[in-house]
Amino acid sequence: MTLNECAAFLHERDRYLILTHRRPDGDAVGSAAGLCLGLRRMGKTAYVLPNPEAAGRHIGMLAPCAPPADYAPDTVVSVDLAEESILQLNAEAWAGKFDLSIDHHPSNSGYGHRVFLDPTAGACGELIYLVLRQLLGTIDGEIANLLYIAVTTDTGCFRYKNTTPQTLRVGADLLEAGADVDLNRILFMKKSRSRLLLESGMIAGLRFFQNDEASLATVTREDLARCGVTEADLEDIASVAGSVEGVELSVTLREVGDGEWKVSLRTGQYGNASRICAEFGGGGHGMAAGCTVKGSREEVTAALMDAVKRHWHELPL
Repeated sequence: MTLNECAAFLHERDRYLILTHRRPDGDAVGSAAGLCLGLRRMGKTAYVLPNPEAAGRHIGMLAPCAPPADYAPDTVVSVDLAEESILQLNAEAWAGKFDLSIDHHPSNSGYGHRVFLDPTAGACGELIYLVLRQLLGTIDGEIANLLYIAVTTDTGCFRYKNTTPQTLRVGADLLEAGADVDLNRILFMKKSRSRLLLESGMIAGLRFFQNDEASLATVTREDLARCGVTEADLEDIASVAGSVEGVELSVTLREVGDGEWKVSLRTGQYGNASRICAEFGGGGHGMAAGCTVKGSREEVTAALMDAVKRHWHELPL
């Protein structure tokens, strides 16, 4: 679908339920909540299905959008969801029933009956803003804050290579609409003591390979308990391993269960993160992708390092 077609579809339909992916980040939550409130401003009935893995500030962002227990939607929409395999845990009943998917992941499988996809967008929140501008003309400060969180989360506060001129224009529009610029400081400059303690351990244990141009960090459940971190402390934890000068690709392994590891990849000039993660059933962008791998720490580490080597010279875009 084009932008105009997506906006027309949302204008025609009603009784919305919005869903996103497991372990939702700021882009997923901000996009879902922002779209929900935007549809309500149009007089539509809209809710976001509560995500059991939402944490920290994300819980508060979703709280006003929770549906009543007996809510039966007519239109089911997904945002920031590339594959149904990573659909939020309490939404399996809606698999195969998406009337519309709004997404910016190039790995989107086209699972929705209708898809508004723009892989050049820096964040899904960027697309939600463009849709709501078509529908409403202008947005208020509450929605602007949600979408600003979405856009800045996926672009690292406009520092990542997925930031485009349009992304910056959307950011400026959101600030003009009332988004709080202090969100930059809150989201990207402030960290809890527990988070800093965890980071120090990750840095001390970094493993380098590919002539020191690739790094790998591991976070175990024991590390999380020792540092006393919460889910809110773990947002953007994948950026730590890639902060070393000279590193072009970073891998972060986080233990999430017995023999189960959440993998996050970030790349710079080369190494296609999406293709690497696709080998393990995951996906995302060329420069940022994820997957879940089962095995011992040593097995998972070896498998990821081998996959990185196979895709080392591929461009991320």
